[in-house]
Amino acid sequence: MTQPVLICRPGERGETLANALRATGTPVESMEVMALEALPEDPTMRSVWLDIDQYDKVIVVSPFAAQCLGDALDRYWPQLPVGIDYYSVGSATADILFDQLGVRVRIPPAASGQKGVENEHGENTSEALLSLASLRDVTHQQILLVAGEGGRTLLADTLLERGAQVTRIAVYRRVFRPPSAAMQARLATGDYRALIVTSGELLEHLAKWCDQAALNQPLIVSSHRLATLAGTLGFCDLKVASGATPAALAASLKRSCNPKGADVDQGT
Repeated sequence: MTQPVLICRPGERGETLANALRATGTPVESMEVMALEALPEDPTMRSVWLDIDQYDKVIVVSPFAAQCLGDALDRYWPQLPVGIDYYSVGSATADILFDQLGVRVRIPPAASGQKGVENEHGENTSEALLSLASLRDVTHQQILLVAGEGGRTLLADTLLERGAQVTRIAVYRRVFRPPSAAMQARLATGDYRALIVTSGELLEHLAKWCDQAALNQPLIVSSHRLATLAGTLGFCDLKVASGATPAALAASLKRSCNPKGADVDQGT
């Protein structure tokens, strides 16, 4: 029996990734080790939504954050205020903002050709987003970051250093679960074709169950930052995709499993 590719992206985005891989003839199993839960609206959240017109820029860090933001603004703003610049790191987040709110979104250019996206030079990372010209001089600007609980502080810290007044609002939480017994057995024995991970928190969570056999199997990640983290966790066979989209991950999987004549990126 052909070994499956293991994925751990939750929800609808996980299904989209699984379907994209299966369309190439790849057997896929989802590990289902993390769920995303919207946080209940509290007075601070409500105040932010009511005062959304006071912000110069809104940065949304993930697709689920975009869904939560879209739901909130739909409740309070039948017609969105004008004059706000919207940003996101990835094309999936930008697409959700465009579909739900009808807003144009600035994003690093790896997602060129996506609907609702305005591109400048860069790649799909927080670092690349911060390199956009319109985020370099933000002195005295009011910037809202819409994110989940925890996560990186790079965006907020850098924008504060650049003189912005930053409000960070957490709209969802990540709930981690142990792998099923069958998945723990696969991780213990390395009984899979490759593992795809696009989140540092998920990677650290899964590493608890990865024995040496798993550490020697191909690990496909979506950025060099994740590859560096994977190296510190003991993973040996690292492949860096050009981004976190299903197409980019599928292309990296194809290169890693058919390396002859292909230019395979190795994370360090």
